[in-house]
Amino acid sequence: MLNNSRRFVVVIPVFNQLQYTLWCVESLLKQNVKPEEVLIIDNASSDETPLWLAKHPELTYLRNTVNLGCGCAWVQGVTLSPDAEWVVLLNNDVLAGPDAIGALLDAAEREKLLVVSPALLEGADDYGFEEFAVGYKQKMSGMIRHGKFHGVCFAVHRSVFEKVGFPDTDRRLGGYEDAEFLFRCRRADIPVGIVGDSVFHHFGSITQKAIAEKTGQKSLGDRKYFRTRVGSTWWARKSDNFLMWFTYRKWVDVERQKSGYTLHMVRKKGEWELN
Repeated sequence: MLNNSRRFVVVIPVFNQLQYTLWCVESLLKQNVKPEEVLIIDNASSDETPLWLAKHPELTYLRNTVNLGCGCAWVQGVTLSPDAEWVVLLNNDVLAGPDAIGALLDAAEREKLLVVSPALLEGADDYGFEEFAVGYKQKMSGMIRHGKFHGVCFAVHRSVFEKVGFPDTDRRLGGYEDAEFLFRCRRADIPVGIVGDSVFHHFGSITQKAIAEKTGQKSLGDRKYFRTRVGSTWWARKSDNFLMWFTYRKWVDVERQKSGYTLHMVRKKGEWELN
């Protein structure tokens, strides 16, 4: 363990969408996260977000005068929290399940993971997440998907930044920052995974949709540019996709047989799609 004074900080980049930020922060505080463990990076919000932050001095925040993008907000969060052993990078359009952060880091340390994501339930909360999450966690605890994490929520041990560097701040990646970071982690043999001990509800790319509406951009990220940056060839992508398809099918089959659920479920028309 590093000689730091606190176990973690939760870094939440925001751009408008104050109601989702409220729900997110409130859910974290209900699940054993202290206000001083939350760091909000406001990427030049034009709604009531700055006013709300000013009224809550118990929360640490940084306001950018222009929208610097998700990657830059992540890096700001890392550099502003040098005393944290773990940096949890979190979307604002989520709700935290039972002891979400503590359970996530406990699982990471148990499984010897240095980057870890929780299980994810996506879509409309028409099923009662707060109550559902209790039983879901009981069934899914101990389950793990090695080799993947997702950008909605991922906790990074500080040693990883020392080995592979910070998340990329290139705005052309917009939306592919997590994929680029995963690529570097894999190349450096950093152990990563998704665990069922922790669960979040994700409403679904709310901030990206808000930016798209304001700018008129249909896509915030340049996929071709991302592939060039990581050196992803056509043949390598086809080969990886083929192998990953089998891996996903195995994950889904094993998880469903054990629990009836999976570590990634999407809510559609009142039913669960298991992914």
